[in-house]
Amino acid sequence: MLGAIGRNGRKAVAGLLAATLAATLAIPAEAQSTRSRKFVRDAETEALLQDYVRPIFKAAGIRANSVELFLVQDPAFNAYVPSGRTIVVNTGAIIDSKTPNELIGMLAHETGHLAGDHTARLNEQLANAQTMATLGALAGIGAAVAGAAAGSGEAARAGSGIIAGSGEIARRSVLSYQRSEEMAADQSALIYLKKTQQSAKGMLDTFKRFADNTLFAARTANPYLLSHPLPRERVDMIQREATASPYYNKKDPPALVARHNMVRAKLVGFSGSMDEIMRRYPPSDTSLPAQYARAIAAYRNGNSQAGLKILDGLLKAQPKNPYFWELQGQINLENGRAGQAVPGFRKAVSLAPKSGMLKVLLGQALVETGDPKTTDEAIKNLTVGLQVDPNMGIGYRSLARAYAARGDIALADLATAQGEFAGGNYAAARQHAARAQKGLKPGSPAWIRADDIVSYHPDKPG
Repeated sequence: MLGAIGRNGRKAVAGLLAATLAATLAIPAEAQSTRSRKFVRDAETEALLQDYVRPIFKAAGIRANSVELFLVQDPAFNAYVPSGRTIVVNTGAIIDSKTPNELIGMLAHETGHLAGDHTARLNEQLANAQTMATLGALAGIGAAVAGAAAGSGEAARAGSGIIAGSGEIARRSVLSYQRSEEMAADQSALIYLKKTQQSAKGMLDTFKRFADNTLFAARTANPYLLSHPLPRERVDMIQREATASPYYNKKDPPALVARHNMVRAKLVGFSGSMDEIMRRYPPSDTSLPAQYARAIAAYRNGNSQAGLKILDGLLKAQPKNPYFWELQGQINLENGRAGQAVPGFRKAVSLAPKSGMLKVLLGQALVETGDPKTTDEAIKNLTVGLQVDPNMGIGYRSLARAYAARGDIALADLATAQGEFAGGNYAAARQHAARAQKGLKPGSPAWIRADDIVSYHPDKPG
């Protein structure tokens, strides 16, 4: 019976069905764009974000170590939840948040998505929408085929309308669900902020900004075709609840504001153009954040000595700031002065002993010196650092070099395998792990770690 509409008819119906399903099940923009973004690692920024989310997570009943925070280099003021255990924060959200409270409000909103398991539920809605669109499209195809076979052009067109209409109904169903989840995340965020005795004014200011940016588009938008609530109704709800909180006028602690401004300056220094740096921190600005941004900019532009000179002034002002010492070590290390980098990293580790990243950087610098007397110190710092922060590929490479320098080839192979595994290169990881096992004592902790890698086979996509 399908043959009755001819080859062109079959192609048209199949194309319409495919287009309907594609429109209904489009991948969210965040998921698409994340793939092309540059992930950023920085101990200072990550420590600040963790301090922001820790009380929020506790209020939401979420274990802090069950959620990963990722930083991506993106100027947009945004953060989002791509999975049930991940929050992605754009550097632009930090740079353009004038107060800690603004960023905390945004993170509280994303925590609402996590606590509500919205990602998993949205996937269920998408699956339901696919079923709805598919059934409707099949019904439409049947009507179109029947109409074509009977020679009724009107019936065939009606069948095509059913196909398109079923996809539109499914799409609107998903968008309606997304709008309800956004409102639920807003309400949850307000609860978390109140529980932690924090003001929601920053959250209100942030969403007012979003409302101003989208106001023109929202004036002519069909409310049923939006994935987020209309800006004004969203702001009205947040304002009503925020101003009713007894903590509305509570200010951020000065020490937290100072840390926030230092991180903003650091990110501008590393990611901004010289024009942006000069605009945000003109020569007349002699504050510590301005000097921080200028020190980083000088080093980025090949003038490491000028950067170190500015940094000397920062260290005199704040000799117990671990991240100033880290930057000193980083500048020296990246300019081939590993021996001069070690003291800075050692000082940074002593001031922030819980940071796995700083321990890895110290271990890397010790390996780069090529001094056999520091091999054991390097292995200790790299091992402990990677236990705390297992996602640093450079740490595994440095650990492999340290073990090789000491003559422990099997452990060097195991470190290489772990690095490949962390990077998702499972075939290479299994190859190095199998080779490591041959030189390790069966049943030992190292042998078991190697065996875990050899035995691991990721699930096939789909």
